[in-house]
Amino acid sequence: MDDLLMKFFSNTGYALVDYRNLIMIFIAFIFIYLAIVKKCEPLLLVPIGFGILLGNVPVFQGFGLGLYEDGSVLHFLYFGVTTGMYPSLVFLGLGAMTDFSSLLRKPVLMLLGAAAQVGIFFTLLGALFFGFGPQEAASIAIIGGADGPTSIFLTARLAPHLIGPVAIAAYSYMALIPIIQPPIMKLLTTHKERLIRMDGLREVSKRGKIVFPIIALLLCCFTAPASLPLLGMFFLGNLLKESTVTERLANTARTSIIDIATILLGVIVGASTQGDKFLTHKSLGIFILGATAFSIATASGIIFAKIMNLFMEQKINPLLGAAGVSAVPGSAREVHLLAIKEDNTNFLLMHAIACNSSGVIGSAISAGVLWTFLS
Repeated sequence: MDDLLMKFFSNTGYALVDYRNLIMIFIAFIFIYLAIVKKCEPLLLVPIGFGILLGNVPVFQGFGLGLYEDGSVLHFLYFGVTTGMYPSLVFLGLGAMTDFSSLLRKPVLMLLGAAAQVGIFFTLLGALFFGFGPQEAASIAIIGGADGPTSIFLTARLAPHLIGPVAIAAYSYMALIPIIQPPIMKLLTTHKERLIRMDGLREVSKRGKIVFPIIALLLCCFTAPASLPLLGMFFLGNLLKESTVTERLANTARTSIIDIATILLGVIVGASTQGDKFLTHKSLGIFILGATAFSIATASGIIFAKIMNLFMEQKINPLLGAAGVSAVPGSAREVHLLAIKEDNTNFLLMHAIACNSSGVIGSAISAGVLWTFLS
């Protein structure tokens, strides 16, 4: 009986646990705490935090339980990450929720979404300097776009062994937007600049909103064909919404499909952070470079807005540059909140959403360009 008990105990998680598993479990508690208590992006952090718990429960090897074991349930679910299926489904839902009216009313704001992508390419050079390989450096740099699905999609293509740390870093910084972005916005703008009012937005016809996703798809994907899996689904979702004849499909895309994809993506990304594979010196470097990428992207958008004001008669509030990253709608919300703190009648939300939506497109194109050159 003693031998049976000892054999049973030796196959339990208590006997198989490693200190790195305990560290990751503690990190999972932090994620869940931030999501539930502090309300920091709960739709992302709850699935990811719980996934980290799943991935760090020690299991008997060869039993078909672990994420990296062929034939396990988690391994089959992981297929949706490595193939880019979950990120594409998330983009379908995002497209069905996105209203491009603000962008179409003031197309010049699209430039701020493009400018924010500068952070990606600066961080690419920094990652190369610190010894990461070209494909690893590209996967780290895309964190600067503040777009979790895009980061996962590109990393799965170029450096699948880094999916865990890259995804956790990307989603962590998305959740920490209220902490990261406001100090940068205040540092790079003056009180007078933050008071700049944006002019009214003109009306956009129904035909214009229907034609836009079709034209945008062709222009973007002819420029960067590798962005097709993401932008193709994104613009399809938007067309389903704007056509008004496929409302049932649009509603499914922006509710059921994106919810299922978000749950599976979060849980599986979390489960991929097994302590022995996640806690490496590369992971620490990824978090540092990811924070740098996100900060540079925010600053780039603001600085570019200030440069544009040198040549424009109607000035742009440079705070809008911070919404050029594709963290929808978090960064747009922070721009709006900071503006109304300066002047409670200065509403920038719709203009910020325009920059935000163009940032989504810009980060996907950047990912396509990097994939094309480094695959």
